[in-house]
Amino acid sequence: MTYIQTYQGWLYLTTIIDLFDRQVIGWSLSTSLHTDQTIIPAWKMAESKRTINMDLIFHSDRGIQYASKTFRSFIKSNPLVTQSMSRKGNCWVNSVAESFFKTLKVELIYDDDFKTIEQAKTAVFEYIEIWYNRKRLHSFLGYKTPYEVEQEFYQFKNVA
Repeated sequence: MTYIQTYQGWLYLTTIIDLFDRQVIGWSLSTSLHTDQTIIPAWKMAESKRTINMDLIFHSDRGIQYASKTFRSFIKSNPLVTQSMSRKGNCWVNSVAESFFKTLKVELIYDDDFKTIEQAKTAVFEYIEIWYNRKRLHSFLGYKTPYEVEQEFYQFKNVA
């Protein structure tokens, strides 16, 4: 989760990133830090994009939204999902998410001066859905886009 400042107040961006293809598969923007406005909508978006049909580990830091009774109950409702959290002070496990937030801020947030919340929401949508997932090359992915890696996986899966 990261913070985005606008002239109308703060926005909170929550993301879920698939470690296989580095695609942001779930995200939410909210004006509050409540679990039902941050991680739960992001999780629902991720579920709508990727069906959970095998065991899955959902990893996060120890943020209050992820550790809340509401989210823990919500995630436990799917027996294929195991929740994992970093130990206190262990920042390396969340490096992919932290790297994404740094990239987002360098490539979008620091260069823009969002006057309205709607302006920021539109810019973040375009950055994630149009630029980051579909056009931005990633060195970790062999200089392919997350979308290309996803498509290659499904193409290979259908051939095999």
